[in-house]
Amino acid sequence: MMSQVTIYHNPRCSKSRQTLQLLREQGVEPVVIEYLKTPPTPEQLSEILQLLDKNPRDLMRQKEPEYQDNGLDAPNLSQEQLIAAMYAHPILIERPIVLANGKAAIGRPPEKVLEIL
Repeated sequence: MMSQVTIYHNPRCSKSRQTLQLLREQGVEPVVIEYLKTPPTPEQLSEILQLLDKNPRDLMRQKEPEYQDNGLDAPNLSQEQLIAAMYAHPILIERPIVLANGKAAIGRPPEKVLEIL
């Protein structure tokens, strides 16, 4: 029995839509969280980063204006400060993120999420 599958989804993102479609083609109906409307909490972001074995900048969309506008490239920022920035500006969070079976994957490319199902 598969555990619940969750996707942090942006319906305007083609990779996110493709990943959601791929999950459904696998017979998986995930819990869909539109993270721009309902961003993951700092605690959830910390857990996702742990599952991905990544640091916050690895999960940030560094080309978004919010990244530069908020000085997030400053090398002295702590993990907590970067996570707080992702919570305050969820557009910075790389997408889509899928959680399943106690693991996490970024759907870039979408097929990456199949590894955790």
